[in-house]
Amino acid sequence: MKNWKNLLFYILVIGGFSALIYFITSQGSGLEAGRHVSSMTETSGSGWQHFKDSLYHNLSYPLGVLLLQIITIILVARLFSYIFKAIGQPSVIGEIVAGIVLGPSLVGAYFPEISKFIFPAASLANLGIMSQVGLILFMFVVGMELDLKVLRNKAHEAVVISHASIIFPFALGVILAYFIYKGTAPDQVNFLSYALFIGISMSITAFPVLARIVQERGLTKTRLGNIAITCAAADDITAWCILAAVIAVVKAGSLASAGYTILLAALYVFLMIRVVRPFLYRIGDLYATKEALSKPIVGIFFVVLLVSAWSTEIIGIHALFGAFMAGVIMPPNLNFRNIFIEKVEDIALVLLLPLFFVFTGLRTQIGLLNTPGLWELCGVVILVAVTGKFAGSALAARFVGQSWHNSLTIGALMNTRGLMELVALNIGYDLGVLSPEMFAILVLMALVTTFITGPALDLINRLFRQAPDETHLPDRTDKYNVLLSFGNPITGRQLVRLANSLTRKAKENSTVTALHLTPANELNLFNAPEYEKESFKLIHEEAERLKQSFTPVFRPAQDINEEITGVANSGDYDLLLLGAGKSVYEGTVLGKILGFTTRVIKPELLYDTIRGRDRIFSSGVFEERVQHILRSVQIPTGILIDKELHQLDRMIVPIFSLSDSFLLVYVQKLIQNADVVVTILDAWGTVRTNIELKEAIRAIGQAAPQNLFVQEEKVIDKRILEQQDLMMISVDSWKRVLESRSIWLSDTPSVLILKP
Repeated sequence: MKNWKNLLFYILVIGGFSALIYFITSQGSGLEAGRHVSSMTETSGSGWQHFKDSLYHNLSYPLGVLLLQIITIILVARLFSYIFKAIGQPSVIGEIVAGIVLGPSLVGAYFPEISKFIFPAASLANLGIMSQVGLILFMFVVGMELDLKVLRNKAHEAVVISHASIIFPFALGVILAYFIYKGTAPDQVNFLSYALFIGISMSITAFPVLARIVQERGLTKTRLGNIAITCAAADDITAWCILAAVIAVVKAGSLASAGYTILLAALYVFLMIRVVRPFLYRIGDLYATKEALSKPIVGIFFVVLLVSAWSTEIIGIHALFGAFMAGVIMPPNLNFRNIFIEKVEDIALVLLLPLFFVFTGLRTQIGLLNTPGLWELCGVVILVAVTGKFAGSALAARFVGQSWHNSLTIGALMNTRGLMELVALNIGYDLGVLSPEMFAILVLMALVTTFITGPALDLINRLFRQAPDETHLPDRTDKYNVLLSFGNPITGRQLVRLANSLTRKAKENSTVTALHLTPANELNLFNAPEYEKESFKLIHEEAERLKQSFTPVFRPAQDINEEITGVANSGDYDLLLLGAGKSVYEGTVLGKILGFTTRVIKPELLYDTIRGRDRIFSSGVFEERVQHILRSVQIPTGILIDKELHQLDRMIVPIFSLSDSFLLVYVQKLIQNADVVVTILDAWGTVRTNIELKEAIRAIGQAAPQNLFVQEEKVIDKRILEQQDLMMISVDSWKRVLESRSIWLSDTPSVLILKP
């Protein structure tokens, strides 16, 4: 009855008001008398033509154009980022190349109609403003990622190396400018401005890119890594101060008139440090948690950022310096900075920063380098840049007492330019100091110097045969060594329980190593220690409760699959334990391009899937990552499907064939070390018909007769499974069980699937 009443009310209300609206609009047409009102029916053309005209208008509307540009840029940037990460290069190189590809050098040259449609000349101003907003947020994050305490504690060596790595290439850049000024400088630019900009373009180090490389190579906790990070931080601060002074000189036209701008900039820095910073420190101490960091508080810090950027833009030293300075003076509380970086970084790096790369690419016209002389000049510029930065850093590091290996490594790292170089080059281009040809040459220099960093580091390590990692690992010779790899801390806790059950009474003759890998692009210098602590918190608590010692290993990785495989195969491990992951997006092409997952698509995985060779687990329980690891790891591997394994007292082990006999090794260990009661289920009569297998089981049972039972059952009874804490089964048998549908995953306890 109630439903009928609701329906009647709905019809009366909707119908009545619709009739009222129709009546008013029909009567309102009489109000048009005396007005020149055009009617759609009077205009020429069909309804389809009107629709097409409307659609074209919507496509060419500024907002529609901007949204199309952002969609195109993000998709292409993610694609090239993935490609370059796959070959071991920083993702920033892929994003820079994506910008060049979308610009006049490739798409504009060979597909001009597409280029004009996506990037019409009238829309570039909007794109430029959006990219500048992204840069302001990025420079704010860069400033926050600088740890000034590290600079103060290690300033002596770092300042010597950093300043040498600036002055040496700066001097070479000025010398180079002397010889190329007449042929490359715009007519209206004086030599001082040109020489200063060429010098600063040779001197910049990309602190964010260097920090990521240090993390990815596991150098964060080493002395070498700390020195490199500190040098880059000091270099960043110094180079930006010099760049601000250079901008002041260029805009003023002379050193004398630039003095007033520099004095005003010095006053700005004084106010930021002495007045604004104490105020922000106080707020940071009061609101250092996510719950306390409300929108009004976040608004205060964004206002400080914007006012700082606006002030430096008005002073004449560019808004980016103000954004960088605002980040530097943020409260030093690690928790606060980590929260704020997380709020800003994703929108800045994923959405807005790629716009800057494409905006730079649209300005980069490699086609202008159309003579052998210009390409020779490009080679000379790259040579001067590499020589100045690499040699200056390496020699200074050697002078302060570093080994040749460390010195050359620091030189290679400091030669990374990346995004920071592009920022400086765009400033020079906007100021009219750099010609289009010179801008293209310097962009190529930034690409090449960033690209060669990884290979240079590999070559240095091969030449000097780097000593073992400083991370202390226990002696694993003649011991039973378990490596457990986890992504989710809850899964890690369960794996520790399982490893403890395997080694509890043999701790003197066994080791447990807990490995947690995280995508390198999700870490920054501030959240890495906290992330490591949070990742191992549950594992430490569980290990303490079980009195189980273990070695934690935490490191960022570009390719988590390959890193797990490499650690397992290269270490002296006897068993790898990991959890079975489940994901909707992981393993899909769309998910990987858009960044829904950090896993990497491997061409061989795609090929195997097409050919049908990737169907190891027909139920789809395991994600692509686990399947790939099972194929690649050369040691026994256990995959835990966790269904709240709180304790391990009773376990069932189905035996389907002789190939399952290797499971007896783990049966024996669990009985000896954890007094687990094991039921061996002779599913197909294999134990009954094989004398050797039967004797092996009898030998284990004689040592602990109350802990081992054998049952012959053709079908795994659901009631038996309900009494167990764990089912241990081989990979091949698990496949048979799932294909035969003799049991469902929902019927089982936790499952440990083992590969010999």
